[in-house]
Amino acid sequence: MNSYNPIIYLSVFFVLVVLLVLVFNTRNGVYFTYLKTKNATKKTAVEDILKLLYHNDRFTEADIIEQLEYSHGLIESCLLKMLSKQLIAKESHFVQLTDEGEEYALRIIRAHRLWEKYLSEKTGFHKKEWHDRAEQKEHELSDEELDQLAKLLGNPKFDPHGDPIPTKSGKIVQKKGTDLSRLPVHSIGKIIHIEDEPAAIYKEILAQKIHLHSQIKVIESNEQIVVFEAEGVVFKLTPVVAKNITVQELDPENILDVNNSRLSNLKINETATIIGISKESRGENRRRLLDLGFVKGAEVRINLVNPLNDPTAFLIKGTSIALRKDQSEKILITKNIGNENNT
Repeated sequence: MNSYNPIIYLSVFFVLVVLLVLVFNTRNGVYFTYLKTKNATKKTAVEDILKLLYHNDRFTEADIIEQLEYSHGLIESCLLKMLSKQLIAKESHFVQLTDEGEEYALRIIRAHRLWEKYLSEKTGFHKKEWHDRAEQKEHELSDEELDQLAKLLGNPKFDPHGDPIPTKSGKIVQKKGTDLSRLPVHSIGKIIHIEDEPAAIYKEILAQKIHLHSQIKVIESNEQIVVFEAEGVVFKLTPVVAKNITVQELDPENILDVNNSRLSNLKINETATIIGISKESRGENRRRLLDLGFVKGAEVRINLVNPLNDPTAFLIKGTSIALRKDQSEKILITKNIGNENNT
């Protein structure tokens, strides 16, 4: 005959209660955490679909499934939800945004571009990280947080890639330009936008150290190659890559001195005058360069070269300042003709 042991029963009861609390606690329980994660994933997927359709108004459901890394079932579920909320409409085989859907999409685009602007101005993250970090953060910001972020940044009109940032009311400043592959040979233009998608092409542009706002001159352009000069450097791109760079052809009165160069191009025994700091240098890095004396009109020369060529020490205002190449290439100069220093 089994003896009754109340301690065992109480222990089992206690364990069951703890398990139920762990699973069904409305704040941190496993079940509700799962539901929150599931809902958050669905919200993110809906917003990614909205962004995709904003840029592509001739996409079918199959196109959406191919472009986004979600399961077929999740995308189909999201599309049904979006139809019921009148965020999208179907015309023939194409899925298109309604006015409500476009308004929602612009809010997400605003969040993404404001966050990229924040990362570029207020943090030390490399530009290759901005897009992925903004992709995550854009789904987390409330309307109030977006307004606070815009105010903190001074309500900027463009993100660090040159893309327009929608206002709170959904207005967008449009820039007129053409892709670099279409600019005629010998034309002079200004880079006004660098597309950060697809990632592989953007990485190639970053690797070549092509800067937004640079003045360029097209040397060669055909179906095989696009060659242009900017800030004393010659760049060679395939037309596919060149199409991701938008330029604005300049009128003669807006053309800067074609002899402008980067400080990184300065050679031993040459002197130069600083004409400014590229807008590629932002936030704390830009302020530091200005504090060190790299201001417009200052004369500069090489003081000491590292055997490995990086960093290089520059003499400016009587002080030797060591800069890495990725810093010196963002300082713009005009080399002084006939004023070489032979000491």
